[in-house]
Amino acid sequence: MVTAVTVVAGAGLVPAVPGAADAELYGALGAKWTRTHDGPSKYKGYKVTPDVPIRMSDGTVLRGNLIRPTDRNGRPVSEKLPTVVNMTPYTKMVSALASESMNYPVLVPQLIELLNSINLQGTFLSGYNELVGALRGGLINTFSYDPKLIKSGYNMLVVDVRGTGFSQGTWQVFGERERRDTVEVIDWVKRQRWDNGKVGMAGVSYSAINQLQAASDAPGELGAIFPIVPGADLIQDVIAPGGGVGMGFLAPWLGLVNGTKMIPNVASMLNGTFDWKWLGDRVKDPLTYFDVMIEALTTRTPNGLRGTTKDLVTAGTARRRSLHTDTSKITTPTFAIGGWNDLFTFSESRLLSGLTSLPDGQRKLIMDDGYHITSGSNFGQRGYPPRADVLARAWYDKWLKGIDNGIDRYSPATLSQEPSGAFVQGPTFPLPGHQRQRQYLSGRPSGTTGTPVAGDGSLSSAVPANRATRRVAPGLSTVCSRDGAQSAAGITALFDFCARDSRVSEIAAQTFTSAPATATTTISGTPVVHLRQRLNARDGYWHATVNVVSPDGRSTTVSMGQLMVSLRGLDKQRTGFGPNGDVIDAIPTLSLDDYRPVRPGQVLTIDIPMTATQAKLRPGDRLRVDIYAFNFPKAVPLGPGLWSSQLRPQYIEIDPANPSWVNVPVSRPLR
Repeated sequence: MVTAVTVVAGAGLVPAVPGAADAELYGALGAKWTRTHDGPSKYKGYKVTPDVPIRMSDGTVLRGNLIRPTDRNGRPVSEKLPTVVNMTPYTKMVSALASESMNYPVLVPQLIELLNSINLQGTFLSGYNELVGALRGGLINTFSYDPKLIKSGYNMLVVDVRGTGFSQGTWQVFGERERRDTVEVIDWVKRQRWDNGKVGMAGVSYSAINQLQAASDAPGELGAIFPIVPGADLIQDVIAPGGGVGMGFLAPWLGLVNGTKMIPNVASMLNGTFDWKWLGDRVKDPLTYFDVMIEALTTRTPNGLRGTTKDLVTAGTARRRSLHTDTSKITTPTFAIGGWNDLFTFSESRLLSGLTSLPDGQRKLIMDDGYHITSGSNFGQRGYPPRADVLARAWYDKWLKGIDNGIDRYSPATLSQEPSGAFVQGPTFPLPGHQRQRQYLSGRPSGTTGTPVAGDGSLSSAVPANRATRRVAPGLSTVCSRDGAQSAAGITALFDFCARDSRVSEIAAQTFTSAPATATTTISGTPVVHLRQRLNARDGYWHATVNVVSPDGRSTTVSMGQLMVSLRGLDKQRTGFGPNGDVIDAIPTLSLDDYRPVRPGQVLTIDIPMTATQAKLRPGDRLRVDIYAFNFPKAVPLGPGLWSSQLRPQYIEIDPANPSWVNVPVSRPLR
């Protein structure tokens, strides 16, 4: 997606000190990998063979661009080489344009340096530098294809996913048949005369998700994968976060893919080889999944949901299974890059703990503080990991060529620490040395809100002494929020005052703020907001954030979540529980089988699932929980919930006998 936008503390920490020896954040090995990637190439050039037909077992023909290294005479080399596959829905034509543009000699590197030299920090466009930084962090080369990687001795195959680009068929959006296609493409590659039997995968976003799927569906068939901003549980990630419809991302994204899939192969029209079956397939389904989204938003009762829409919100259906990846089955060495503000952070933060079939040397995770299209924007700079394309080359060299370059000794967990963005490293995520603590919501004013809010309360380790009721009305202030920027894949992060300071969105929030931290305290893991609440309707939709508030009043969101009350049932097999029974990682089933509307006026407790974080409170910083009754544009309630809630105000019931709290994993207790 980035190319479409761009072209058209705890124990066990490793300090982030550039220049350190071995495989630390950057270090001597990072410098070596960079020199290897950017240095002289083994082969002179490369050749692109466009629209190679690849026939699937059901007769559908996918088309891919095959890129191979060439000798001094411009002929593809005869040597059998490892092959890296990229399955994309954004058309390989865009991929090729991005790669060739980004690697144009002299001009483009100078242009990138010029764009990055423009410093808009401190202005209302202060997010500009993060967006432009994605051009130099290696993300584009891993989205498309990297000529330097190819000329070092790799074949590259970029294939249009079924129903997109120039491939036949109808787009399935990770359906069962599409997942089978990826495995069949890998098998096809291994049968070709130019492949040596070692196959890896590459790509960003959609092309990262199908890497995890292929590695899970066909264990042992892939030699290495390098997914950037991948998802493994797409329902929880973006389709129905907390039971809402993730329209903030889905609507523009579906428009993007459905629009680009209609672009015809002009060359084939000119030379008389136009694929009329391609045209017939596009006519059959020009607006894939738009009908599903509209039905999900407008249907008034659960019984009114039909077909694919019903399958998406019912656990155990084939459609739900195809959108989930069992990462415990993956035996392929996996190096993933995610982000705390990415669309798929729900999945990404769980990758290390989910890759149970891999040793530490074969599973790596970097969590940046960027968004979907800005992931790794500062990689390669001082204090950051090496560029994404540099890390990818080192990973493929290790596992597809057997080169002992030390990439297996890179830290399993490399984590940007919010709100500063400084990196820490450790053996896993959450980092060791953190204990769970309840911070209770109280009606007592904290006196810390210098800007308008719906209500000011306190947060502390003590159970509240008095009862109180706090009213939360739905509002639109979350348009200017980190959640809003996340759902827009980071495009709106250009306006940094929304993404990095929650004081505008807090206009509609009940806020609960702690006393200042007296010593440096880190948070590592997934908070959970345990909320005692009441509705005057049959349903409601809660949104919560956990923030770090600096002494100057800036409120930075470090964790966020939402939940429809009627879909509050938890998946007991996947949800985490503490020794005292507290929910410490809430994972709802989000299924119509568990649909339970409430009685108006009924008081009950819910556990709001939140995103994970690695955060630090310095002395003087405060912890804050914001509670909202709406979260537009990221998500709006599923149709039945929207009609049942009538968007009425919702109420937080503060009761000493049944308190509300946020459960946070901290390195030392907070007051």
